[in-house]
Formats: sequence, C-alpha cells, structure tokens
Amino acid sequence: MGKKIVIVGAGYSGILTAKKLAKKFKKDTDVSVTIIDKNPFHTMLTELHEVAANRVDEDSIKISLKKVFAGRKVDVRLDTVTSVDFEQKVVKGQAENYEYDYLVLCAGSKPTFFGTPGAEEHTYKLWSYNDAVKLKDHIHNMFRKAAVETDPKERKKLLTFFVVGAGFTGVEMVGELAEYAPILCKNFEIDRDEVTICNVDILSRTIPNMPEKLSVKVEKRMKKMGIRVMLNTGVVRVGEDFVETKYNDTVTSEGTYTVVWAAGIESAEITADAAKSLQSGGRGRIALDPFLRSLDNENVYVVGDNMLYTPEGEKMPVPQIVENCEHSAATAAHNITCAITGKGEMEQYKPSFHGFMVCIGGRYGVARVGLPNMMFNLPSWLAMFSKHFINIIYFIQVLGWNKVFSYMRHEFFTIRNCRSFVGGHFSNRTPSFLLVPMRVWLGAVWLYEGIMKVMEGWMTTPKLKGFFGGAQAWYDTIINGGGGGGGTTDGTSGATTAAAEGAGHLVSSVVNAIFEATGSVAHAATKMADAVSAATGTGAEEGAAQTGNAATSAGTVIFNFDFLGLFQAFFVSGKELAHSTLQDLAFKIDVPAVNWMIQQFIIPNDGVQIGMQAFIVIAEILIGLALIGGLFTAPAAGFSLILQFMFVTTTGLYLGTFWMIFAGIAVLIGAGRTFGLDYYAMPALKDGWKKIPVVKKSYLYHD
Repeated sequence: MGKKIVIVGAGYSGILTAKKLAKKFKKDTDVSVTIIDKNPFHTMLTELHEVAANRVDEDSIKISLKKVFAGRKVDVRLDTVTSVDFEQKVVKGQAENYEYDYLVLCAGSKPTFFGTPGAEEHTYKLWSYNDAVKLKDHIHNMFRKAAVETDPKERKKLLTFFVVGAGFTGVEMVGELAEYAPILCKNFEIDRDEVTICNVDILSRTIPNMPEKLSVKVEKRMKKMGIRVMLNTGVVRVGEDFVETKYNDTVTSEGTYTVVWAAGIESAEITADAAKSLQSGGRGRIALDPFLRSLDNENVYVVGDNMLYTPEGEKMPVPQIVENCEHSAATAAHNITCAITGKGEMEQYKPSFHGFMVCIGGRYGVARVGLPNMMFNLPSWLAMFSKHFINIIYFIQVLGWNKVFSYMRHEFFTIRNCRSFVGGHFSNRTPSFLLVPMRVWLGAVWLYEGIMKVMEGWMTTPKLKGFFGGAQAWYDTIINGGGGGGGTTDGTSGATTAAAEGAGHLVSSVVNAIFEATGSVAHAATKMADAVSAATGTGAEEGAAQTGNAATSAGTVIFNFDFLGLFQAFFVSGKELAHSTLQDLAFKIDVPAVNWMIQQFIIPNDGVQIGMQAFIVIAEILIGLALIGGLFTAPAAGFSLILQFMFVTTTGLYLGTFWMIFAGIAVLIGAGRTFGLDYYAMPALKDGWKKIPVVKKSYLYHD
C-alpha cells in the first residue's frame, strides 16, 4: 500500500510544501499528496491592507488552488479540518476523514485579543480575504454616511478610525488608510481635518523587529500623514461605538465605529487543538526537533507560523514571517522524501533570513536587509523596490508568469491616484482607441515596403550584396574619409572629383525619393549605387564607393563609439550638420559577429540571399496586414521591433524611420482589442491556450 502525505492548510508554507513534494514524487505512483483548505484559493496575507484601503482590486490577493496545482499530482480538498487523531493517523474534516502516513501541519494563525473586553465582538480583523473585503466596504460606508450626517458628534464617530497594534500589520494598515483618506475626502467633499486616524500600541515604539532608527523614521512618516501615534498606550475596552485606551493611569474613551485589530496572532484552532496532544509553547505553536518534526511524533511535520523552533546558536524562535514559510517548506519536503524513500540525509533546519520590510502606504517604506551578520538599512525607494521584488520571487514559485503579470498589473499598470512608489508613471490612462490610427498607419507602412520590394524583384533576384555593401560604403566614406564636412580627400583627381560631385546631385535626389518609400539606409544606398553605376559604367560595388566619395564632401560624424570591441555605434549625417534633416541623419550599431555571418554565409550564396529576402518581404507584408486588421497585434508589433533591430545592426536606419520603433512599442500591448480582430480572436485563443496541459502546468498564460 502506498504512502499518503496530508497537508493541512494552503497558506504560504502549505502550497510550497505540496509543490515540492509533488515534484519529488511525480513519477512515483505509490505516494499521494493531499492538501486541505477551507477556501478554494490561497490568500496573500501580507497584502490584505492594500485591499482594505482600496489600493488594489480584491482579486489581486487571491490565487486559485486549482491553477496552482494544475498538472501536478496534488489532490486539493475543500474542507474544514476539525481535529487530528494522531494515534490512528487520521485527519478529521467536516466533509470526510483523511488517513495519512505523514502529516504536515501549516494551518496558519488567527488574531489574539489578550482578553480585552469587547475586542473580538466589536473590532475589524485583518487576517483573511473576507476580512479585507469587509473592512474596505466598511471604510467606504463610514465616509458615505458622514457626508450626509448633520450631527457633529455622530459625524466625528463616523470619521474616527483606530488601528490597534504597531507591528507590521498595524503600521501597514494605518499607513494605507491615511493614504486613502484624502481620496475619500475628495470624493465625498469632506475636509481632511475632520478625519481622525490613530495607531495604538502598548509598546514604546513601532516595528520592534527593526532597529530603533527605522522605528523613528516610521513614526515620523506616520505623523506627517496625519496619523496620531499613541505608544505606551493599551486598549482596555472596545464597544460598539467607542474604544477605551489607557496611558499611564489615565483611561480615555473616544467615540468610533471603526477599530481594526492588528495587535497579535496565535495558532489557528486546529493547531491549538493539536497542541493539546503534542508538546507546544505559547499561543499554540508546536515544539519541533531540528528536522521540523514534532517532538512527540516523527510522522508529524510543522511548517510556517505554527512552528516553535529555535535554531542552533539563536536565542529566539524563528519568526512568523513569509521567508520562514518558504525555508521551512523546503526542509520539510526534503526530509519527508528521505523518510519515505530511505535515500539521502535528512537536513536540519538552519534558516538564513534576509531582513524585514514594511510599507507605510504605497509610496513610502523602510527596510533592513542583507545577511544575518551583515544587515543594512535601505532608503525608501529601494525599500519599496525590494518589497515588490521579493513578492515577485515568491509568485514565481507559486504561480509563475501568470501571477507575476497579474501582480505588476495591479501594483503598477492600473494603479490609480499615484499610490505607488513610482507614482502613476506606469499606469495606463490613455484610452486604447487612440492607438488605432498609429497601429493602422504602422501596418500600412510595413505593407507598402513589402509590396515595393516585391515589385523591385526581391523575391527572384539577389539584392543583399548591394543592400549591405552600399550601406557600409556610405558609412565608411563618412567615418573613414574625415566626415568633418568640407573638402575632398587628398589624391583625388579633378575628373574623379567632378564625377563624384555630379553623382552627388544624383545621389541626393535618389536619397529623397527612396526615403519617401523606406527609411532604410541600405535601400537608399543600393539605389544610389545603381544610379552611379549607370552614369559611370562601374559595377555595383564600385558605384557604391563612388557614392561614398560624393557623400564625403558633405558628411558629418556626430558620434562613433566602440564598446569594448563588442559592437560599435555610428551616428552620422550625409550633409553638414547645420543643413541636415531627419532624412540625412543615420544610426547604426555595427556588430562584428553579424558582419562575419553576412560576409561568410549570406553574400556568397545567391540562394541564401533570395531566401532571406523572401523572408523579409513576407514578414513585412504579414506584419502590415496584421497591424491594419488588429489581428495578433502583440506578436506583429514584436516582430516589427525585431525587424527594425535587424536593420539597425546590418544597414542602419535614417532617424526619420525611428518613429516605427516607437510606434511598435506603443501598440505592443492591447492595441488590437479596439476596432481590431483581436477583440474576437484573443479571448477564444486564450481559453484554448490555457487548456493545454504543459501551459497550465508551467503557468504560461495570464488571466
């Protein structure tokens, strides 16, 4: 009979433990992994305050368990666990019972009220998805009611908010509320001075896990935001419309309908119940050995908030933070695998935490990060950056690209009222229908260029030798010929100079004509070479050289940078700079590896030339049609950028053509959903794509 692993709780540590075990036993049909939770989703507990203060959408803090474990050998059960029979090895739930060989307890925590009268009945909690949504609606309703309330005393109660607790949760909640209050005041035409926001704690400073210097910064920021910081103050009673606080021996009562309790946590009911049978410590945490097993039962592992374990050399038990959840999940999964397979050595839990971060609203934060023996403080901007970066690292582990994209969209791309540490600079405020003309015009230009190349014989006649050679000769004569603008090179005969000057007039007219059709320097250079060849009887390469000599008399080098021999960047003008227009300014990135490939594999072989030409022509036509019709706009715009990059590194581009690069970037995301076929095609394709097993398992989609 196979081995059964049961995981109680789909929090941070539960999800990671289940995923790691599923990976280790993916080919072993004798081992089953079951995870039990009362909700069909995982909740980002560290982001609850953002929903409560309406900075992000409700769905941003939920992660579907079905999506997390798609394509993985994990049995997800929705049930409420009521008890565990450790002797019979059975987890008992309201819906059914679950036998196990190895149990992982990670049921998380709940608020603790320290026996404060009325606290549990009359306060708002912040420890679940429902808590955050309920609090968000309540805050909004307080302002809505206050806007029409005429009784000053009642109005003051409605606009008074208390947050109890100055730890991570309390400080982040009160900071978000203080940031949200001016927005609500503006919406409901309420004076900000009427709103009272208080943060209360019995401790002498905020965020005691951090150095005192950072606590001072946090308190200074909170006061700047209009928060009344009440330290060394205890909450002694909470009523339906009041809160009583005690400072020294003085008890004060203030009217309020909003008291948010963030003063501490204890283990969830199921863990607290287990603590009656297993050795435990304060607030229901289970005592563990170095392998994260219960001291009383080697088949019971505990990870995350429910752990009571002090690593060797440390004075305090591991903290109840997300990083501990991640590290303990990995250790428990490894040790369970060793226990089942009998292979490998079990690992002792030796976590190395990298610091703490706290945000006070969406625009300011503090952090102390680094290694255990080398920690340092970060300034606000870097602290906020680190917080988001670490969140993204976690999301990669849980739901890959899908959650990373969702997180960035909620935190940056759709953020409103500039509630982000980068302000609102990345937020998409421009209506997408305004991009339609740009998308269609960009497509029309690509389509025109492709059709013109077909008419010029690109599908049947090798053109790339003149295409590349003419462009290179043009640059060489400007850069190597002095490029300062003025005079002919020494040793040039009068006849040659006269011929070059005559060709120069012809070149100028050809350049202008070709520029109307394409911004490619090479395309114009090829035409110039052909024109000079016809006038002088020279071959294509000599004609290009003659063209270059004409350009030398008026060319200007704006800059010519060599980057460690890896590539060289040219920016030149075909005329004196004072008389140049966008048609005369050209930019190229010269990459030796690209040049070598062109000279060795493309130019010597006519068949390869025609094949590459056909590829470019077909690509230009398809990109044009796709952009005009708004079908597959993102890949079409992306390929448009790739072609432009190819041109920059092979022939260069006139500056007047760079608008196509910026247009490609502008229409890269979502531009085909307005007056385009993507409006119909993309939803159907996304639904089909998400059903592909490897896509579901790898999270290579976004909702």
